[in-house]
Amino acid sequence: MMSKTTKHRTVSATELKAQCSAYLDRVEAGETVTITRRGRAVAVLAPVRAAWKSPANSLAGKVEILGDIVNFSMWEDSTTRSR
Repeated sequence: MMSKTTKHRTVSATELKAQCSAYLDRVEAGETVTITRRGRAVAVLAPVRAAWKSPANSLAGKVEILGDIVNFSMWEDSTTRSR
């Protein structure tokens, strides 16, 4: 969630390409930039520190995937499995 003091700017991909260094400086200073192509938003450029506050990132290293998410056979009782 962005704070109310965070500045947000929208820029076309063409403008970003021409002024990339200046926009990186703004993002480093805390701004978030939405990048558009032909008037449609295609990406968001945000400071790294904001990304680390994501709830998904807080689970890194704490979640373990057990088996194939599509194959449910790992949950079957071992006596019911065909051999």
